[in-house]
Amino acid sequence: MKVLIVGSGGREHAIASRVVLNKDVEKIYCAPGNAGIAALAECVDIKAMEFEKIRDFAVSKEVDLVIIGMDDPLVGGLTDILEEAGLRVFGPRKNAAILEGSKAFSKDLMKKYNIPTASYETFDDPSAAVEYLKTAPMPTVLKADGLALGKGVLICQTLEEAIEGVKTIMEDKAFGDAGNRLVVEEFMVGREVSVLSFVDGKTIKTMTSAQDHKRAGDGDTGLNTGGMGTFSPSPFYTEEVDEFCKKYIYQATVDAMAKEGRPFKGIIFFGLMLTKNGPRVLEYNARFGDPEAQVVLPRMENDLVEVMQACIDGRLDTVDLKFSDNAAVCVVLASGGYPVSYRKGYKISGLDSFEGKNDYFCFHAGTAQKDGDIVTSGGRVLGITALGDDLKNARAKAYEACKWVEFTDMYKRNDIGKAIDEA
Repeated sequence: MKVLIVGSGGREHAIASRVVLNKDVEKIYCAPGNAGIAALAECVDIKAMEFEKIRDFAVSKEVDLVIIGMDDPLVGGLTDILEEAGLRVFGPRKNAAILEGSKAFSKDLMKKYNIPTASYETFDDPSAAVEYLKTAPMPTVLKADGLALGKGVLICQTLEEAIEGVKTIMEDKAFGDAGNRLVVEEFMVGREVSVLSFVDGKTIKTMTSAQDHKRAGDGDTGLNTGGMGTFSPSPFYTEEVDEFCKKYIYQATVDAMAKEGRPFKGIIFFGLMLTKNGPRVLEYNARFGDPEAQVVLPRMENDLVEVMQACIDGRLDTVDLKFSDNAAVCVVLASGGYPVSYRKGYKISGLDSFEGKNDYFCFHAGTAQKDGDIVTSGGRVLGITALGDDLKNARAKAYEACKWVEFTDMYKRNDIGKAIDEA
């Protein structure tokens, strides 16, 4: 079997690390990949949004399975193009990926089908949004409607901040065309939890829980990023919470998409807020979270390729999804200045420290090969993941492993998983 993975980050490296374990997989390609993925796959110089090139490559190499890791190509319709060429693809079609591609769509879907979420209003006109905000309770949440690399959300404490936020998103276009439409959302208080799931159009199987840390600085300060670290499982995701979500959120979402003529096959990521009034949906993603995949996949006992095939074939109900009774913590090593401005091209040392260590993983996110060295090439550079008997053990091991690697201007949060101590 030949597999093509589309993407270049830590998520795709985590996926590749599981695909390579399948005994039937003889060749893995990755477009475009990174320096870490290159140890497992043949990286090809095709960008994730070059749909025709990806299609032509997959056809010419007689690829048996294409796994699309990133949000942009899913929302853009890469699955549709590849399927039209007769290829097997893991990832939702364009009309289903809108679940992530448009926050207004997802909010309207939840409202229509009574899926618990925050109250909201949607605006195409910035002046109308400002008028609404003048009577809205503070704090409030502003969300760019489209894809914004996980950064298109502003939490505004005052009316003045909110008005400036409307300008930032809709007029200054800080997040590009994603800000053409704005969702103003009720500010919810509680613990955030991420739950990933496999979906085959009708059946949903949830994975183990996780919790991400979005803000750049310790103590959840600074700008939103693509994620500075995560841990799994979340001690706040109790059996009671799970039962509620299964009854009112998970299957309800899959059924709603099917009723709308948008059957979803692939990964649905549920971003949840555990409020005093029960779990509420913060957001949906249409793919593995990153860095959530870097703590969830190492704990998965099933063969990833086999589960993906079951999703494509509509037989997920035959899969007994299992996760190890352990814990994982991932700490992201980033370039100093991320997510605003940072330099690239610094040599990374110490990567060989992870060789032969089954409880430790070094997932490459923003790396490249240059003159025989592996160098930094992005804001989030590495995801250092460790497995442990429990969360505190895994956290200690992950931070110890962070000391094994070095590069100029290396930055990390020092409190990933600190919430564990409060559980």
